[in-house]
Amino acid sequence: MSDELVITVAPCGAETTREHNPAVPYTPAEIAAEARRSFEAGARMIHVHARWDDGVPTQDAGRYRDTVAAIRQEAPEMIVQVSTGGAIGMTAEERLGSLAARPEMATLTCGTVNFGRGVFENPAPLMLEFATAILAAGVRPELEIFDLGHLDNAGWLAAKAPLEGPQHHDFVLGVPGGAAGTPANVTLMAGRLPDGATWSATGIGRSHLPVAMTAIAAGGHVRLGFEDQVEYERGRLASSNAELVERVARIGELSGRPVASPRRAREILGLAA
Repeated sequence: MSDELVITVAPCGAETTREHNPAVPYTPAEIAAEARRSFEAGARMIHVHARWDDGVPTQDAGRYRDTVAAIRQEAPEMIVQVSTGGAIGMTAEERLGSLAARPEMATLTCGTVNFGRGVFENPAPLMLEFATAILAAGVRPELEIFDLGHLDNAGWLAAKAPLEGPQHHDFVLGVPGGAAGTPANVTLMAGRLPDGATWSATGIGRSHLPVAMTAIAAGGHVRLGFEDQVEYERGRLASSNAELVERVARIGELSGRPVASPRRAREILGLAA
């Protein structure tokens, strides 16, 4: 268990729009500004989805390069993690376009899951293809876990790829069709990880705070942001991603889990300092 807390901010995702919250960033400059404000509030990693100026999600390599370059200009100490999930319906080739931005980490989803009215398809051959591409790019994967069986898939993938050494996992809980965002699911999943593994958790919508507080208490880390929740409290939209980060950083401090320094965050996540 690491005493220091690593907060990941997911500032826009692929599905959240300004109809949900007018403060959702779309352009590289807007996402970079959210990165800077979130870093100052305590976030140490940014989970990047690229958007076109009108908000349409894209895995276009050039757009990712522009977005990541803007983030590194505004928040140079922030760890950059890109999504290879993209949006429902994208091809594998499209989804892997984000690796062109040369991030430090990339998500690697460990199984198919119902996703609202759609299906997020990640069969075993595709998982292995993505693992191979991520490793070939010299990028560290983050194993995305949407359901309990994904932990078994992650173990298979780690052995098959292979993925060397302890891996970092992210429990994405509360997606309609996946595992519910409950404290019990957080502790159940954490208890099934292999020795040495690190993990974070995010709760979608109203499950955000119960999941975040359980992760902090159980020795994990936290992901949050407009990708996952747009309200600060019921009936009141968050003014920015940074407002959500600041609250979790404060909870961590009160719980004896202060925010990690940028250098320490990289050590915890298995990245070069």
